[in-house]
Amino acid sequence: MSHNGSGPPSPARQETTNLLPKDISLSVNYLPSKFSSGLLSPGARRRKPKVDLSLPKQGGGREAFKSSEPRMPEEGDEDYDGVSGDWFGGKEGGRTRPRMRWNKFKWTLFVANVCLSVYALAGLISCLLTWFDVFEHADIVRVGNRTELILSTIAAAAATITSVVGWAGILLNNRSFLAYYTFFLWICFGLLVTPGYLTYKQRTFNLEGKINSQWSRNLGAAGRLRIQNRLHCCGYYSPFVEATVSQTCYARSVLPGCKAAYLHFERRVLGIWYTVVFSLVPLHILIILAGLLCSNHVTYRFGKGMMPKAYRLSLNSMAVIMDKYASQLAEQYGSDVASDILARSRSNIGLESLLCTPQTASVSSGSGVGVGRAHEGTGM
Repeated sequence: MSHNGSGPPSPARQETTNLLPKDISLSVNYLPSKFSSGLLSPGARRRKPKVDLSLPKQGGGREAFKSSEPRMPEEGDEDYDGVSGDWFGGKEGGRTRPRMRWNKFKWTLFVANVCLSVYALAGLISCLLTWFDVFEHADIVRVGNRTELILSTIAAAAATITSVVGWAGILLNNRSFLAYYTFFLWICFGLLVTPGYLTYKQRTFNLEGKINSQWSRNLGAAGRLRIQNRLHCCGYYSPFVEATVSQTCYARSVLPGCKAAYLHFERRVLGIWYTVVFSLVPLHILIILAGLLCSNHVTYRFGKGMMPKAYRLSLNSMAVIMDKYASQLAEQYGSDVASDILARSRSNIGLESLLCTPQTASVSSGSGVGVGRAHEGTGM
C-alpha cells in the first residue's frame, strides 16, 4: 500500500503529532540534503578507534560543525567535549585538551597587551618612585603637582590591573575576561588623558600667574619650605617676600628668590608630563581597537563550542524529520523500498525503540533520514 494518507496512522505518527513545540528541535526546519556515510553500514570509518561503532557518536563541541559528522546528544547533556569543564579548560576524568596553535587574532592581542603592560608598569614605577622621593626634585612634584600625580598613579594602576585581566583572558582563551578587558581599556583611556590635559592647560595658559597664586595661597609655610630646600632658594622674589624661615633662609641670606627656578622647573616638568601622556594616546587607541576586533576571535571556536540547546536533536525531533522523509520515500520508491531502507538504517545504529510500519513508512529512528536521502542521491 502506498502512502496516500488513507490508511490508519501508525503509533509513531500519532506520537509525533502529539509532541509540543518545545519538545521538538528547531533543526526540523533546516532539513539537510546530505548525510554521513557512517549511517549506511555498521562498519563505518571512525576517527577514534575506541568509539563504540554500534552507536552514533554522542556529544557536541567544535567537531559537531565538521562535515560528515553525525552527533546526537543524550538527555540532559550539557558538557560538550570539556567546554564546561574546569577553569583551565581541562576535561573531567583527568583528560586535557589537545594542544592548539595561536591564531593571528590571539597574537594581535598578545602584542597589544605586551605594550599595555610595559607602559603601565613603567608609569606605575615612576609614580611610586616619585611618591617615595627617590628622584632629586620629586618632593617639588609632590608639593606643587599633587593632583596630577595622584591622577597619574591611579591611571597607571588601573592600566596594570587591566593588563593582568588581559593576560588571563589571552592565556585561558576566556572571552568573558577579554570582554571586561576591552571595557576597562576605555576607562584607562579616560584616566590616561586626564592628567595630560591638566598639565597641558596649566603650562600653556598663564603658568606664571598660576605659580604666583599657588605660592601665595595654596602651598603654605611647609610647602614653601620644602621647595626652598630642594631648589636652594629663599623667598619668592627675595628673602623678604613670602619666605619660610629655616637654617638656610633668613633675612640676610644670600640665596636667590625661588620664582625663576620654580617657574623653570614647572615649565620643564609639565611639558615632559603631557608630552609623554599624549604620545601614549595613539598606542592606547590601537590597543582598544585590537581588543574590540580580536577579543571574540581568540580561538576559531564558535560561541561556547556546542550546538544551541534549541537546535539539539533528540529522538522526538528525529521522529518528526523521519516522518517527513518517509512520506517522500514512499511517494518516490514505494512503501516496500522505503520500509526496507529504513529497517536497515534502524538495525545499523541499534535503535529499535520506535517502530516504523510499512503501510505509512513513518519513522522514529534518528538515522533513517540520512539513509533515505543517501539512497535517493544514488538513484535507488
